[in-house]
Amino acid sequence: MSGIATAPATPTPKEIASQAAVGRDIRALRKSRGLTLAELALKVGRSIGWMSQAERGLSALSINDLRLIARALDAPISWFFAHEGVPEAERGYVVRAGSRRRIGSIEGGLTEELLSPDLGGAFEVVHSVFEPGAELAEPVVRPTEEAGYIVEGRFELEVGGRHFTLGAGDSFRVKGEPHRWRNPGPGRTVIVWVIAPPVY
Repeated sequence: MSGIATAPATPTPKEIASQAAVGRDIRALRKSRGLTLAELALKVGRSIGWMSQAERGLSALSINDLRLIARALDAPISWFFAHEGVPEAERGYVVRAGSRRRIGSIEGGLTEELLSPDLGGAFEVVHSVFEPGAELAEPVVRPTEEAGYIVEGRFELEVGGRHFTLGAGDSFRVKGEPHRWRNPGPGRTVIVWVIAPPVY
């Protein structure tokens, strides 16, 4: 060994673009969770400066870094790899059918995919699939305005004490009111859901 230190390899344009995309995802997720940069840094166990550099795409994050950030943001680590294989010209503009990011939980018979390119806009568009019997039993109130379009199936919706039974082709809006839902079956229900501001 010569003992001569070698300079770190200069990142390629592809690596720089990937770092920037991951940074944008971290920032968007953090904001959707209502966390400040300082709060996220504390959860991850890093400095505010380090966290800021990560969000600006100036740091090459390790798998362990991404795992810690994902846990702090209650998101799957796979969220940060959704850009792999996506042409640079399409990032932020187009989401191909086979490249949607899965969001939320599949517990309770609900699976969701993000139709929006990212969470950086004023709203998000979500493809939601409710299995027969899936329900949100207790009313929730979110600081959002939400609208949905029933693509297929039946959907029971209660908003502010009003009960609605909806079918394919129907649509609805919920604005900061207590609401709950249920798929009465017998088949699955598919809804395209628009939420502002993004919550995932």
